[in-house]
Amino acid sequence: MGTIQKIFIAPGRGEPVVSLGSVEAIADCGLRGDRYTDPTLRRSPDYQVTLIESENILAFTEAFKLPLELHEPRRNLVTVGVDLNDLCRKTFTLGEAQLEGLELCEPCATFASYTREEVVRFFVKKGGLRARIIRGGIIGVGDIVV
Repeated sequence: MGTIQKIFIAPGRGEPVVSLGSVEAIADCGLRGDRYTDPTLRRSPDYQVTLIESENILAFTEAFKLPLELHEPRRNLVTVGVDLNDLCRKTFTLGEAQLEGLELCEPCATFASYTREEVVRFFVKKGGLRARIIRGGIIGVGDIVV
């Protein structure tokens, strides 16, 4: 079973992400304090939270010999020990919250603009997962992905 390694929210577009020890997931809304709790800012109403595997971030740094910190992909939840691609189109639990994996987060120009252009090529099928919150609750660092 995988766990939540880091939690990040971004209060506004382009603002630095904030690292948290825990966060409230609000059903059909987003993570408390994150800009995407406002549905008008989302690409789709269901895209309420994003996840990424820390292993893929580390693999990038090893492959390109370039630094990439866990917060730089600007995903909300950083996991360790779970293949997020396997959670696409499935329901899963994080702490008290239940989420539904909707689609893979493919790398884009925005990701590259916050980091470096090599991420676009490397993170294809490794850029994380977009999810919606089915049941709200507290998600904390160390929580198991079930």
